[in-house]
Amino acid sequence: MSRDDVARLFIGLWPDEPTRRAFSAHRDAWHWPKRAAVMDDARLHATLHFLGDQPRKLVAPLLQGLAALRFEPFTLRLTKAAVWHGGIAVLEPEEVPQPLQALHAQAGAWLQSLGLAVETRPYRPHVTLSRRAFKAVPPAFVEPIVWTPARPVLVESDRGPPASYRVLG
Repeated sequence: MSRDDVARLFIGLWPDEPTRRAFSAHRDAWHWPKRAAVMDDARLHATLHFLGDQPRKLVAPLLQGLAALRFEPFTLRLTKAAVWHGGIAVLEPEEVPQPLQALHAQAGAWLQSLGLAVETRPYRPHVTLSRRAFKAVPPAFVEPIVWTPARPVLVESDRGPPASYRVLG
């Protein structure tokens, strides 16, 4: 299979413009080390399931399946700034709403039915702000960001450079 026949994919929650601006303002309040790979505005999102490299022929069935998922609206209250093991700086919700947990589980079961592997660790929704963020300092106060995401979308990750994301639907 050639590189053109493969897409690096994930299912994500894509912010509207006011939410994206709030994510950007929060990100800009951090103190970043020189080597930090800070996410640009267009790449700020929350991942529901990372799919990795997949044949492009799966894009249409994935889009159809996403449209068929039951979706109950929910609200995330993002209030926790942290640097995870591995130097990943994130913004997390104070708690995971039950409809988001159900959506994650439903999508995982559907992906497994297609023969795709899913992450087995507990789901921790977050917005990645930077990679290589060792010794990054979050703001002393986190202004809560209240976000009601729309339905999940299928996104292709272009490795670049520069790296970019493209919402497929």
